[in-house]
Order: sequence, then structure tokens, then C-alpha cells
Amino acid sequence: MRTSEMTVDRPLTCGRAKVVPVLLATIVLSSARSAAAADAPDAAATLHARTVAITICGTCHGPVGNNTNPKFPVLAGQNANYLATQLKAFRSESRGDPDAIGYMWGMAARLEDDTIAALAAYYTAQKPEATPGGNAAGVPACSSCHGPDAHGTKEFPRLAGQHSQYILKQLGSFQNNMRDVAIMHGVAMNLRAPQMQAVAAYLEAQP
Repeated sequence: MRTSEMTVDRPLTCGRAKVVPVLLATIVLSSARSAAAADAPDAAATLHARTVAITICGTCHGPVGNNTNPKFPVLAGQNANYLATQLKAFRSESRGDPDAIGYMWGMAARLEDDTIAALAAYYTAQKPEATPGGNAAGVPACSSCHGPDAHGTKEFPRLAGQHSQYILKQLGSFQNNMRDVAIMHGVAMNLRAPQMQAVAAYLEAQP
């Protein structure tokens, strides 16, 4: 009787041992898919962000992020992760350069996380246009962070085609730590005006 019970129990135990990992794997995969879906802006957030981009952000940055005013940055084609990080820095008032204080702190103050994510997705999907002017002065782009073509990475922004005036202004902010980014302070601190102008002109001319 005892032997028979053991014979019946073994297949069940083996079955449980096989079923449990399969269930765990299914749960993990399902959770991963849910997390990925949660990261993507929903339809309502996407529509709201598009409206904000065209009617509010478009005043300075252009309706699709290709503005012609060199005071303001080109946003079309910019990396989504970088854009979201900067919008959150404006919202928290932790990015302190003059234009951030004068323009973006107020603009970003009431943006929800889902709107920020949708705005970032909207701009990164737009095609950047060639910036008129700019002289390819032969100065290499800062490729170790921003990529060999200056198109940026997940963490570092696209610089190709950016207005030279905007780049010069940001380099100045990095130099005096109004934008407190240690790596860029180190890069900019020893640049003189002609070097910064050459870098800015080179980047503006890149496709």
C-alpha cells in the first residue's frame, strides 16, 4: 500500500515541478509586456500632446519642432529619453539656465508624466530639416557621447542641425554652471569663443 502510494505520487510531483516554472515564466513575460505597454503613451495622451506641441510649444519651436528662430532649439528628431529628462528638469526647476527659468519652468510646471512621455515621442518621430547657414569648420563632433554623426544616443541629445546660436548659449551655460552638468562643464570650461563658434557652426551644418 505504501509502495503503491509512492508510485502514484511521483508523477504528480514531477508534473508540479514542470508546471511551476512554466507558470512563473508566463507571469514574468506577461509582466514585461504590461510594463512595455505602460511605457507607451496611450491614445488620449498622444492626442493631447500633439495639441500642446502645435498650439503651445509650436509658438517657439515650430509645430513639428523645426523652428527658424536660432534662440530656441530644434526639437524634431531629438531623442525621446533626453527630451523627457529635460522636461522633467524644467518641471522640477532643477535646470537653471536663463531660458529655462524665463520660459520653460512655467511651461512645464503642470505637465503630467504621460504628457511628457507623449510629447517626447511626438518630437522624436518628426523629421529634422536642414538648418540654413552654418559652416562646416572641420571641428569634429563630440562623438564619444553624442555619436559619430552627432545624432545623439538614448542618454545624450542630438546636436546635428541644431542652431549654432542655441549651442553657443548652452556651452556658455555649461561653462558657468548655470546648467549644472559635470561632464559638460569639463568639456566647455577650457573652450574659448572662437573654438565654441567653430564647434557650433560645424554642428549646425550637419544633416
